[in-house]
Amino acid sequence: MKSLCRILEVAPVFLLLLLRSLASPASGDQFSLGHSSSHHCVGCVMVMSVITQLTQVHNSTVEASMERLCSYLPGKLLLKTTCYLLVHIFGSDIIKLLDADMNADMVCHALEFCKQDAGQPQCHLYPLPKEIWNLRQKKSRHIVKKSVTMKYLKGDSDICSLPFLAKICKKIKFSIQTSMPFKDVDSDKYSVFPTLRGYHWRGRDCNDSDKNVYPGRRPDNWDAHQDSNCNGIWGIDPKDGIPYEKKFCEGSQPRGIILLGDSAGAHFHIPPEWLIASQMSVNSFSNLPTALTDEFDWPQLSGATGFLDSTSGFEEKSIYLHLRKRNRCNHRDYQNISRNGGSSQNLKKFIESLSRNQQLDHPAIVIYAMIGNDVCNGRADPVPEMTTPEQLYSNVMQTLKHLDSHLPEGSHVVLHGLPNGTFLWENLHDRYHPLGQLNKDVTYAQVFSFLSCLKINPCHGWMSSNKTLRTLTSERAQQLSDTLKKIAASEKFTNFDLFYMDFAFEEIIEEWWRRGGQPWQLIEPVDGFHPNEVASLLLADLFWKKVQLQWPQVLGKENPFNSQIEQVFGDQGGH
Repeated sequence: MKSLCRILEVAPVFLLLLLRSLASPASGDQFSLGHSSSHHCVGCVMVMSVITQLTQVHNSTVEASMERLCSYLPGKLLLKTTCYLLVHIFGSDIIKLLDADMNADMVCHALEFCKQDAGQPQCHLYPLPKEIWNLRQKKSRHIVKKSVTMKYLKGDSDICSLPFLAKICKKIKFSIQTSMPFKDVDSDKYSVFPTLRGYHWRGRDCNDSDKNVYPGRRPDNWDAHQDSNCNGIWGIDPKDGIPYEKKFCEGSQPRGIILLGDSAGAHFHIPPEWLIASQMSVNSFSNLPTALTDEFDWPQLSGATGFLDSTSGFEEKSIYLHLRKRNRCNHRDYQNISRNGGSSQNLKKFIESLSRNQQLDHPAIVIYAMIGNDVCNGRADPVPEMTTPEQLYSNVMQTLKHLDSHLPEGSHVVLHGLPNGTFLWENLHDRYHPLGQLNKDVTYAQVFSFLSCLKINPCHGWMSSNKTLRTLTSERAQQLSDTLKKIAASEKFTNFDLFYMDFAFEEIIEEWWRRGGQPWQLIEPVDGFHPNEVASLLLADLFWKKVQLQWPQVLGKENPFNSQIEQVFGDQGGH
């Protein structure tokens, strides 16, 4: 996923941030904060599509549709205010173009968010108009020829330069660049704030004024006087004078869960109701401020470290919740060290955000799950840019050596293989994308082709009509998985055991079939790329069952005092 901080200047700020990210949610250069005309183009086309469809659904004018869109936004983070401001500045040109029956592609080319370089194909989401393209182009550009808006856009203005948005832009940039909590008074890498890399991503701090108090540490003096590890178990039992932590947790082999992952592990998710005009309402966008400040990731619902109940009512739980249920002394000991665009090649840029002290902390289960970006990129010929087995070996060994120097003795590391992503095209290409559901005019094949034309397809190798390319991509993914398997079988480390597990998405599809589902229902509907919440939880459940069967020592003991912990401490302070 690309940076969130360069925003299209032509429509409501939330959609621009959202669609700027959506354009390439898994690309490896997410760390750059630079300008991208291709992402501007995608964002513009999608926003214009939404505005056009709002006019259809409500039988209203373009102006009324833009006003309606702004009215749906929450006031938090000045989203509603910013939307009305942008409509006031830029709305007149949008109205003129859409009223002249220009489709979203034509509008965005006229406003010069989409550009055709010499000798390059004309990139478009919708079918080309019956009129000759060049004639339509001339007509649309004539409409905005003397526009003040165009002068503003040509100035390469940045919405983050607006005084009232500078602060939130700064916060988002900080979180993206460091993967560290923005609000962390004692600098222990834990926070009392949920988003901006706070406790949605790692266990909530229970004392942000003391750097020696944080989730996952061994208890200080058995937590007789304070909760030093934030698991909610502390104090002394008045019946016998024994500290509760000692009574309930000593010898229970507490451990945490840490994920080193990419956008799939962080649970990248764009709610489809943000793009489907017929489903839009005030309620649709109530979670928008949270999504913005969590980089459009939902780690609190992820398969590895999620701590909230499934939004779909799904019974399966995350690996963290399984681990907590097994031993309630593990409460709050989770870290989701994932980044949109993460891969074996750039993990070194954010692995330092991992928190574990070899002398003071409990062991941890670390899952290495870079499942896509080592084979996925948006290049016209993606194969030369894919990570080679030799490069992967070097990158992973560097990561494992870092872990060996930071993890407490008795930890475990599981290397997760890569999937066979051919199921993406096979199950989605002829289905309608959320933007195409109203008029039956945009399939996933068209979206994939549009992104590929702009060279920002998050995975051109798999999201392509080229069967040979899809096969080559899967072959490279298998080679990388074989490399991870070889490392797990041959390498030894001082402070952790090493294991390998296949990414068995085929087993998840089979399980979903048995429950009466269809494979396409396991893929994020807006980006058409990531496993959705249901798929992530099914994968977590499968992971847990396989570890229980093959390597039960990884999970630690089942704590016989769990019921007593719950009786004395309830929800242990929640999450």
